[in-house]
Amino acid sequence: MFLNLGFKSVTMDDIAMELGMSKKTIYSHFKTKLKLVEAATFYVLDNINETINKVCSAHYNPIEEIFTIKSMVHDQLKNEKSSPAYQLQKYYPRIFKQVKDKQFECVNLCIVDNLTRGIQDGYYRKDIDVDLISRFYFSGNMSLTNYDLFPLDVYGISSLKDAFLEYHIRAIASEKGLKTLKNILKK
Repeated sequence: MFLNLGFKSVTMDDIAMELGMSKKTIYSHFKTKLKLVEAATFYVLDNINETINKVCSAHYNPIEEIFTIKSMVHDQLKNEKSSPAYQLQKYYPRIFKQVKDKQFECVNLCIVDNLTRGIQDGYYRKDIDVDLISRFYFSGNMSLTNYDLFPLDVYGISSLKDAFLEYHIRAIASEKGLKTLKNILKK
């Protein structure tokens, strides 16, 4: 409900009705709506991080890995109709900061590994600064949910993320990596 309708618009009454239980029962598990928002948000984040870790351990080449992660995370969030990141930042800034920090920790590990393997396997140029590029990647990816910069009525999130990944790969790819990217984009 939070992903589809937004954190602010969903009331405890709405949740109770959807679950077919009383608010009193919900409040016996979550003392406040804030605690419920926090638990729900970290539940979704943990599932996404688990998906990312599964993809990272599947031994794709680094470029396929990054596109597979994008696709699988998109599938997990495909019913998202509101702008949860924006709403979280606006109405629950402490939770937003915690989520962003945890996201950075998980994504950074994955991207540093991806970049390191990509260099070793010849998909990425040898002269890239792995730490800097991983931070560029994270900040660029996070900016895609800035709906003032990328309005949803102009930019579809899936095509926006595809364009970002192509931009990212083209910036760091070797000739081998560019050939791999070209093959992925054909699909």
